[in-house]
Amino acid sequence: MEREPTPSGLLATFSRANARPRAGFTIVELLVVVSIVSLLIALLLPAVHKGRDKAQITQSISNLRGLGAANESYAADWHDRQYTVTPDDVGLAGGNCAQYLQQIACPPQQLIGWDSFGMWGYFIGSSGKCAEFGWPEACYNWSVYLPMQFGTAANPGGGSNFGSFRMPGVKSFCEYVNGRFYDPALYAPKDEVPLANISKYFTSAAQFTYDGVHYEDSSYCWSPAAMFHPRVFARGDNASDDGGFRHPNTLPGGFRSPPISQCRHPSLKTRMIEHSWLQNRPDQPTNPNFAGNATPWFFNHGYNSAPASLFFDGHVELVGCQRAMQAEQRAGLLWSRGTPFGSEGYYGGQSYDFLVKTSFHILTLDGIEGRDVLGTDG
Repeated sequence: MEREPTPSGLLATFSRANARPRAGFTIVELLVVVSIVSLLIALLLPAVHKGRDKAQITQSISNLRGLGAANESYAADWHDRQYTVTPDDVGLAGGNCAQYLQQIACPPQQLIGWDSFGMWGYFIGSSGKCAEFGWPEACYNWSVYLPMQFGTAANPGGGSNFGSFRMPGVKSFCEYVNGRFYDPALYAPKDEVPLANISKYFTSAAQFTYDGVHYEDSSYCWSPAAMFHPRVFARGDNASDDGGFRHPNTLPGGFRSPPISQCRHPSLKTRMIEHSWLQNRPDQPTNPNFAGNATPWFFNHGYNSAPASLFFDGHVELVGCQRAMQAEQRAGLLWSRGTPFGSEGYYGGQSYDFLVKTSFHILTLDGIEGRDVLGTDG
């Protein structure tokens, strides 16, 4: 009698069941492998982070070179002038908005861009010689028409630390870049606080997008001292005089921006820099010394801060606060303690550490004619 064939599936099962089991990894071997992988990760992560950090700095430097070209194009169109949105004759009205609108003229409105809601801007068209146009808003927007609005010694809070020096995205300048308020060329890759809010708008068809909640200015800012007439920040005749400030409201030509050719030290005077503290920053991205909102650290809030900086000769480099402070030790005062901001300077009271004390770039003595750093020859 023939034996019934055994199904191959049963044979296969039988064979596997009776096969000699394969040796696996021991716990010791697994621990060794895990240790090696962990070590490799620990060795590679800093290199990856360093490479990413360097790439982001390189991109910011590239952005500033592009902004340098935009500044030169602007100067070519405007008789070699340093960028400004301030009418030259504002000093005739003592810097006062209402007086200027009543007695002199209606200045060009500061436009930002359009989106689905319409055209956005800082309008001041509700009175005086602007009233006929029916534009919205009023003189409370005047602060962005000036490079920086200073208070007085008696009323330092009457000014505004903000101003047009913070607004490369305004249409009168961004048309020399890419024509958009929210454009990657106006934001440093490491400036994560504003980017978290507005990077989603980079691909928008509109020039400006506003969601009713978030609004962020460019990562880069001009030197406001270089946007005023040099007399505003001119140092005193006395070598020991640390004032170096004349209120532009008291000078008829104080608000007239100077020609670029008036820069005496183009390789030592910063033109635009990263406004936020981006290099060697604390882990916490926002400054707890500002109450009520998520304000980033500023470039001059840490001794180790080193903002990417565009100079008037066109070169770009990282300029450390240490270097700026050491330049003052070698050459004497290079930024004004005589403004209504006082000896603390530009938001110096909100600094991260007690080592830093500098308002280079912002309050440069002699304005466009001054220096923010020194060269190797002093």
